[in-house]
Amino acid sequence: METWGAQHAAGGRLPPSLRVLRYHLFSYLRTWRSSLTTSFLAPVLYLAAMGVGLGSLINHHVGTVDHVRYLSFVAPGLLAASAMQVAASDSMYPVMAAIKWIRTYYAMLATPLAVKDVVLGHFGWVTVRLVITSVAYLGIMAAFGTVHSALAPLALVAAILVGLSFAGVISAFAATQENDQGFATISRLGLIPLFLLSATFFPLRQLPGWLHPLAYATPLFHGVDLCRMLVLGQLDWVSAGWDLAYLVGLCALGLVLSRRLFTRRLVV
Repeated sequence: METWGAQHAAGGRLPPSLRVLRYHLFSYLRTWRSSLTTSFLAPVLYLAAMGVGLGSLINHHVGTVDHVRYLSFVAPGLLAASAMQVAASDSMYPVMAAIKWIRTYYAMLATPLAVKDVVLGHFGWVTVRLVITSVAYLGIMAAFGTVHSALAPLALVAAILVGLSFAGVISAFAATQENDQGFATISRLGLIPLFLLSATFFPLRQLPGWLHPLAYATPLFHGVDLCRMLVLGQLDWVSAGWDLAYLVGLCALGLVLSRRLFTRRLVV
């Protein structure tokens, strides 16, 4: 009894947003096995299929891509793309469920927690998921021999920023929805085409010139570019600074939008 009381008291001293994060962590401890595919199996399959399978044909017939073998070229892009997928997944159905189906966020707001605490706790949880997935992915990349720079660990930061840049905007969108039909549209017309527009699988110069401005406007392109420079050791400070500024700015915008639209939906 005393132990429980001490734990409860310690939890009460946590900042409000960390209490929300702790709820997400406790929930994840019951369902973590279902995430093994996205966190560990998917990276191996992606790298094996695209990097080793397709890459062997490209290396044989074309040679290197941007002066590196194709597996080394595509692996950093897949790191950024994986972060996008994880963040988007955790910002669609879980947000709608917490608002409309199981109404977890309403229960939170019945306590001294505020909307900003709910939003920050959600962002904190997405960050934890991105760290887990990105660390696993980078470790698998190292096992495949695709890490060529001591700067590679900084690619984890880039991947996290990519994920959060999507999480904020998609969470804000999810907070406005009455059903899940819009999520399929986001996946089919948004996330999937980004793989082809963001230099994930081939250099941007392979796209028609009129598509380049569209690619530059996507956060995934900037994440892929930054991850690739850091992992391959081909750092261009001007490009890296622009990529970083873009991603940080979009993360901030998503946080502001999420707080505003969460408030509009949750505060009656």
